[in-house]
Amino acid sequence: MNVLIIGSGGREHALAWKMRQSPKVREIFCAPGNAGIESIATIVKVNADDLDGLFQFAKKKRIDLTVVGPEIPLVKGIVDLFEKDGMRIFGPTKYASQLEGSKVFAKNFMKRYGIPTASYKTFGRLEYAEAQQFVMKHAAPLVLKADGLAAGKGAVVCQSTGEALNTLRDFFEKNVFGNSGDNVVVEEFMKGEEASIFVMTDGTDYRVLQPAQDHKQILDGDKGKNTGGMGAYAPAPIVTKLLMQRVEKEIIKPTLEGMRADGKPYKGCLYVGLMMTPDGPKVVEFNCRLGDPEAQVVLPLLETDLFDLLFACATGTLRPVELRHHAASAVCVVMASRGYPDSYETGKPISGLDAVRAESGVVVFHSGTKKEREKIVTSGGRVLGVTAIGYGHDLEGTIGAAYSAVKTISFDGAYYRSDIGRKGLKH
Repeated sequence: MNVLIIGSGGREHALAWKMRQSPKVREIFCAPGNAGIESIATIVKVNADDLDGLFQFAKKKRIDLTVVGPEIPLVKGIVDLFEKDGMRIFGPTKYASQLEGSKVFAKNFMKRYGIPTASYKTFGRLEYAEAQQFVMKHAAPLVLKADGLAAGKGAVVCQSTGEALNTLRDFFEKNVFGNSGDNVVVEEFMKGEEASIFVMTDGTDYRVLQPAQDHKQILDGDKGKNTGGMGAYAPAPIVTKLLMQRVEKEIIKPTLEGMRADGKPYKGCLYVGLMMTPDGPKVVEFNCRLGDPEAQVVLPLLETDLFDLLFACATGTLRPVELRHHAASAVCVVMASRGYPDSYETGKPISGLDAVRAESGVVVFHSGTKKEREKIVTSGGRVLGVTAIGYGHDLEGTIGAAYSAVKTISFDGAYYRSDIGRKGLKH
């Protein structure tokens, strides 16, 4: 089979790396890819948001399965485009992708189908004054979310009323998120620990990958600005077997049943961002694809052939597929550029990658890299996802292996958190 993977980050590198292990896969193409993906797949110079270009390439190369990594092509309707022509593609339709593409759509959907989430109210630009009054009437902390896509940075936890009013000003007056901030969700702050659940579904049947925990804030101890994710680990012990049964009953099944009831079955990967509150698990957010960097830890733990799993989801044949996982833990530490998530410099040469390749149980997934005169240099805010896989569920040992590898890699301005995975040791 020929496979096309769309995207250029660490998630797509992990998808290509895992897909390469399938005996059923002949050739892997990646559009537009990165310097790390180049070593295991054929790079295609078509951007991830160029739907027509991707469609034409897939037709020309007779691609058997297209796997969409990032959210933008999904929200723009790439699945509808491919399926209209009878092409097999892994991911939800444009309508179903609104669960990520519009926070307002997602919150209203959850309210309609009784799916537990934070209480909320939504406001448009013309309701700026009402939004200010609402914020002043409700005690902080409050969470403000841009309705549209914002690269994982559109949710702001406001610890005071003043901060919430300033954030509203950022959204509505300063236009920091452009059209994505035309509507804003103001919701209650939920206390608890977060976890990420990945549901692979063909619209009717589903399988759940190992639970993970992402570390979104830039600083140790979950402090500082939100980023696209500074690291992750799996499996997350906070998600016990009993808790997972509750998540399936109260969240996963009602979501899939609700989409079917709307006449728009959800196929592909449904990412459920959970908060473990004193009242039980509640949805923080839905995403319509694998998380990044969570993909870098959940995919290495998967024993089932990834091609079989994704092909079955795309073709409505998931029922006979058995999901198996390795008895292991995985930890991914993101090495970022100095200044991220704000402005940062690129083009910094990266050294030490060859030394890590020789280390057993460690894989370096590239996020923001490119080749320049045979050297690999930085090209993004999140540069590398250094991932250790430790067999036997020794999380502490796996954390140690990941950081040992991180210390052998360097580039000017390299920054990383030093506490990735430590939450898991408490449990």
